[in-house]
Amino acid sequence: MGVRQTQRSHEAADSGLHKIGTVIEIAGSGSQVSLNAALINALVEHHDPSIAMAGQVGSQIKIRVGNVWLLANIRTQRLDLTDTKTILAQVDFLGEGDEERLTGKIYNFRRGVTRYPVPGSEVYAVSSSDLKQVYAADGRASVSIGTVFPTRDIRGSLYVDAMLGKHFALLGSTGTGKSTSAALILHKICELAPEGHIVMIDPHGEYSAAFKGNGALYDVNNLAMPYWLMNFAEHCEVFVTSSGDERQADCDILAKCLLQARSKNRLAESIGKLTVDAPIPYLLSDLTTIIQNEMGKLDKATNTAPFMRLKGKIEELKADPRYSFMFSGMLVGDTMTDFLGKIFRLPSDGKPISIIDVSGVPSDITSTVVAVLSRLVFDYAIWSRNEPQRPILLVCEEAHRYIPSDRVAGGSAVRTILERIAKEGRKYGVSLGLITQRPSDLAEGVLSQCGTIISMRLNNDRDQAYVRAAMPEGARGFLDSIPALRNRECIICGEGVSIPIRVALDTLEEEKRPASEDPLFSVLWQETGGEEELLDRVVRRWRAQGR
Repeated sequence: MGVRQTQRSHEAADSGLHKIGTVIEIAGSGSQVSLNAALINALVEHHDPSIAMAGQVGSQIKIRVGNVWLLANIRTQRLDLTDTKTILAQVDFLGEGDEERLTGKIYNFRRGVTRYPVPGSEVYAVSSSDLKQVYAADGRASVSIGTVFPTRDIRGSLYVDAMLGKHFALLGSTGTGKSTSAALILHKICELAPEGHIVMIDPHGEYSAAFKGNGALYDVNNLAMPYWLMNFAEHCEVFVTSSGDERQADCDILAKCLLQARSKNRLAESIGKLTVDAPIPYLLSDLTTIIQNEMGKLDKATNTAPFMRLKGKIEELKADPRYSFMFSGMLVGDTMTDFLGKIFRLPSDGKPISIIDVSGVPSDITSTVVAVLSRLVFDYAIWSRNEPQRPILLVCEEAHRYIPSDRVAGGSAVRTILERIAKEGRKYGVSLGLITQRPSDLAEGVLSQCGTIISMRLNNDRDQAYVRAAMPEGARGFLDSIPALRNRECIICGEGVSIPIRVALDTLEEEKRPASEDPLFSVLWQETGGEEELLDRVVRRWRAQGR
């Protein structure tokens, strides 16, 4: 029996088809097939790497239904205890393509299944030429980022409009090549759209090195972000230091005084109903004077402590040189148009990405700075709805810091705005790109708002479970290989690809890589000499806080 079956399989091989088993059970999203171990082993040495992988977990199979080929992904395998020559496998359906009558190859592949096979249908191995048709980018704008596993020459592409239209997330444990992969994808998008508008929040100062040629680079020395662009909630985060009932009292006083300070500007006269959130310039000295005056109006029984706390905090920020990139007296002019133009790359001038390095920002206001930048992107999109559209991509590295789950931290201005962009951004032309090594620390629901998920190796069980819950049903088989991925390999599923794929990412040129290389202890600990001068330079920079 086994000999006759192997003989039949060789006859099929000559016609380009390799039968490896039969369908034994059908369900909606997936089904069960039985695979012949002898037939699979006979293909292991095949010159086509896709056929050589036939029957393995993570590989594809095809099933004929009429004149259509149905493509499925093998999720699990187990030995049939009644017949040790048979392997039982669970499969997830990916999509279908028409059959080329002469060769039996697939063409015109599309997602989804219209007709299911019946139990007893024959199961065949998928060849590289089949996969070429499946992964071939259709007419939509796409960027090629690597080679599809297990093939040697089929390119993996991302559909830019579908990926950006519904947000994307790039996940991976430390050291898997996440930063380099992010740089690769962004470089490809910049090449495709040199007049684009990308804002990247860079918390470690890694990406400035990667985008010297095609990006505008900002840090505390040249960001010059005016404090009056903050809305009321962001003002409270920075100026109000108390908690509990006292915090509410301080916020009420700040709201009243801030509105008075904003209304002193000539611009306020042209606005009928001024609100405390309106980005109207005001002087910090005006705000402290108004707080002082309000305190002077109090009767003796009322507590002056809230006024003193607010005034003290504002004066402290004004005097501290670390905060001068934001709270400097030089930033009082109406520079909002210029600031938005430079940050959003309007016009791009061939540099479509602005890298905002917040590594030099004092840690207590980093999240507020990120909140202001993110909110400006969203507010700009809302208020420019009747203008020619300029969609903006906001990329947030270390996203778990800014959108933490309730388990990690409570609400904050930055979490509120980024969650809102995740839910509503695409209606207004704002795309969100989240990069994180701890998806399980992200706020609930944010990951599921990302239409495309690019997952590199994740070592933590909870992170893997979190990603599994956010990925579509058909990609579950791929998910099991996430802990086994090599560096610079990823699984991509969702809107940005036609079907889930595993891709070995391209190598990025040295000058386009972020400065995130791990130190080589064995090499660096061999070096010595010049330590006194090195320490002098470091201490000088430390004391001057980077200036």
